[in-house]
Amino acid sequence: MTDLAFVLSGFFVGFVVGLTGVGGGSLMTPILIFGFGIKPILAVGTDLLFAAFTKLGGTVNLTLARRIDWKIVGALSIGSIPAALLTVGALHYLGAAQDNVQKVMTTTLGFALLLTAAATLYKAIKGSSAPKARELTPEQLAQATKPRHPALPIIFGALIGVLVSLTSVGAGAIGVTALMLLYPALPLNRIVAADVAYAVPLTLVAGLGHASIGSVDWPLLAKLLAGSLPGIWIGTQLGHKVPDRAIRSILSLLLAYAGIKLLAI
Repeated sequence: MTDLAFVLSGFFVGFVVGLTGVGGGSLMTPILIFGFGIKPILAVGTDLLFAAFTKLGGTVNLTLARRIDWKIVGALSIGSIPAALLTVGALHYLGAAQDNVQKVMTTTLGFALLLTAAATLYKAIKGSSAPKARELTPEQLAQATKPRHPALPIIFGALIGVLVSLTSVGAGAIGVTALMLLYPALPLNRIVAADVAYAVPLTLVAGLGHASIGSVDWPLLAKLLAGSLPGIWIGTQLGHKVPDRAIRSILSLLLAYAGIKLLAI
């Protein structure tokens, strides 16, 4: 029965991600901690690889559609991947299973969920004012992919790399919101594509780092993926038929609730 519950949880999270583009680590990690009693370090490590594998398929499709701006992905990765490696190294050095380290992780996760809730609500309110999907000329695309300052994507990438490695949260709603601020002229579909693409190497590196210190439950990962892959496909198919603003608003409330609950532990 527990195995089926894991598969259904994976399906639910995959469905929400396919529907809204948000909710991978933001939903799965709290579900594993509160719903199944999984230790925070194990929940984070398993969820990182869960996110890497689920978003890999999306990256392949987006690459074939030529919607990914690899210059943006590269700039974010320059900051995020070294930050992820350093963070996992720090966890290994400090002893990830220690109670004080677990407390830091749950507290950071709580704040990350509150940030994600705020970012999700911001997207629900302001997302409609972002540039819509359109074909850009090479000159327009070159201009749109220039950040406000060359160092900002690297700095944001490093901050998100630390956050994702500690909590598995941040590469979705927070990443998209950061990209909207850094590249205001870039159409929303390209912002989402860049966010999905850079999350793959980040979560893979952070997830493998967690695996090296024994904080990944491989059988659990398999069960979650068995549910999430069809869930993502169905959510993607229905995404254009469901009011995006209403779903994101409800999701922001759920994330805020989970964040407050984690801070109260």
